[in-house]
Amino acid sequence: MLTDDWHLTEDLEDFLTHAGEFLRSRPVMHTTALTTVEKLRTLGPASFGDGPPVLGRLERAGEVLAAFHRFPSGGLSVTPLTPGQADSLAAHLVALGHSLPSVSAEHATATAFARAWQRHTGAEPSVRVRLRLRRLAALTPPDPFPAGRGRPLGEADHEDLMRWCRGFAADVGESVTIDAGTWPVTRFAEKRYTFWETPDGTPVSMAGINPTVAGMARVDPVYTPAPLRGRGYAAAVTVAVTRAALDAGATEAVLYTNAANATSNALYERVGYRPFAEWTVYNLGLAPKAPAAG
Repeated sequence: MLTDDWHLTEDLEDFLTHAGEFLRSRPVMHTTALTTVEKLRTLGPASFGDGPPVLGRLERAGEVLAAFHRFPSGGLSVTPLTPGQADSLAAHLVALGHSLPSVSAEHATATAFARAWQRHTGAEPSVRVRLRLRRLAALTPPDPFPAGRGRPLGEADHEDLMRWCRGFAADVGESVTIDAGTWPVTRFAEKRYTFWETPDGTPVSMAGINPTVAGMARVDPVYTPAPLRGRGYAAAVTVAVTRAALDAGATEAVLYTNAANATSNALYERVGYRPFAEWTVYNLGLAPKAPAAG
């Protein structure tokens, strides 16, 4: 495959003109790309904090076969590729001088790209995390259902919301500053949130959901403080935020889980989210330094 089949741009409208239909053709598999370009379209590059992304598509004879995006300080996120396509993309990015800290994709694609990157750069890849993309089959409320209700958050809840997001970030090991100044450029800013509250109005669990695009809505994040876990609150708030998205017109609902977390996988299985694809994030490592002269 010729590397010039890959077309790179920072022009979102140009990218969507060529690759938009391709991304919308598989909204579940392309969930990350769709939500990223929708955020770019509605909020602009400044909403990501580190400048405009590089957007790319693989096109042959007028047909788009794959797409990717990457931000200046971030890794590569790419739609499914064959091993040959992964190798051609790695070669193309290396030839252009790109340095990549990581790649995120469905497992076979991420693995093929990580190996190709190693061949072309000498960098040693390692698995950062294995995820599982889950797609809603039939929404099933937990039984027993915890007492309380889901309450959508409004502007008056913003301080509490930031505190909950800080708790979530700390819990999953995300290094991010969340306050009034940084909020607009965090990955949490564009989502809609729901609290699960006990009958006395105490919030005990939180769920967010991305804006619906191509009929698909992705739940993220879901967080219950450690002392309150095991009582069905996370399942209840996930059902509440999912039902709200479906009622508002979404036709697909998805979420990611950590493949190693048996508890969360069992929880989402019970409420109707079935495995759809295995996902892997690789750290791509550093290329070996050339030996010093002399």
